[in-house]
Amino acid sequence: MPTTNEKIEQAVTNFVRGGDNRDTILLEKVLHKDFKFTNTAHLKTSGVTIFDKQKYLANIESGTFETLPKKITIERIEENDTIAMVKLLLESSENYSVSYNSLVLDSDNEWKLTNNLAFVIEKNHKTT
Repeated sequence: MPTTNEKIEQAVTNFVRGGDNRDTILLEKVLHKDFKFTNTAHLKTSGVTIFDKQKYLANIESGTFETLPKKITIERIEENDTIAMVKLLLESSENYSVSYNSLVLDSDNEWKLTNNLAFVIEKNHKTT
């Protein structure tokens, strides 16, 4: 039987893979009904973007978001019974990102993401 950390890791991995593959069915399974997506440098714009679950899924389905395969490194998992926070490092062929994912153990006894907070850096980005 999988451990709590393994279940959390699977939920986060399914979230990333669901986005990579535009798999809204998989995403529906791992996103809480009140999910929020918060991102910086979205679509090469400055500032912060925040989407609810439906807007996020619509952007995935339409291809608005990058869907390049990503290497996932889980840097840290902190959990306490029914809530968890996961820090991920992601790398695609174009970007690096740090992603903080909040999860809850939902009423169906499955871990669901309530928030994804991500900071994206383009690989060819030059700092001054």
